Amino acid sequence: MKLIDTLQDEHVLIDRVLGSLRTYVGGLLDGTADPDDGRRFAAFFTEFAGHFHHAREERVLFEALVTEAELPGDRGPVYALAHQHAEMEEWMCEMTPLLEQRPNSEDDRVRLRTLATRYSQALWRHIDAENSVLFPEGGDRLRRCGIRELPDRPMSEAEAAAREVAPALLVRYPPVEDEALARGDGCLACRAYGETCDGLEAEWWTDLEWAEFYNTDASD
Repeated sequence: MKLIDTLQDEHVLIDRVLGSLRTYVGGLLDGTADPDDGRRFAAFFTEFAGHFHHAREERVLFEALVTEAELPGDRGPVYALAHQHAEMEEWMCEMTPLLEQRPNSEDDRVRLRTLATRYSQALWRHIDAENSVLFPEGGDRLRRCGIRELPDRPMSEAEAAAREVAPALLVRYPPVEDEALARGDGCLACRAYGETCDGLEAEWWTDLEWAEFYNTDASD
């Protein structure tokens, strides 16, 4: 499905720019980064990752999963991932003023580092959950309903401009990985598991899927 493939490709870029953001924040705190680049990072995550990428996930893919595949939108993966979008948007709004200037106090330094770590770790885990669970499982369920393709849209001028600065930011601030973050595939690695979502099987599986599972398990 072309839209899902495109969203997954966009994840590759967003993933790398998250690592670049962490490098930038470290540089801003030690006085070596250009505060003007903070506006560029904020625009990338607000316009491209948020208004373009996340919006298409919610308004096209998530909507199709609810209306066409008849999956729940008020609980489970769709609800959990949409909730994470809103949560991360709030964190970016809170972080943006701090990204655009050198911290004026120790409190600002701590707050910026905390927000950048929280935001990047959450979005990295969010990407992993979508890539390993929502995209393959959602695409499969849509195909079962006869949905082979979903509509897409081009970037707006602001979204395209925000996306355009990414290569330069990646060069100026080489991406780093967070060694404290354990990334992984599947529901168990998702931060929503056990809180706003009980996992794919509990939330999405039909009686037939459970019956097939138990029959296969019994035959083994």
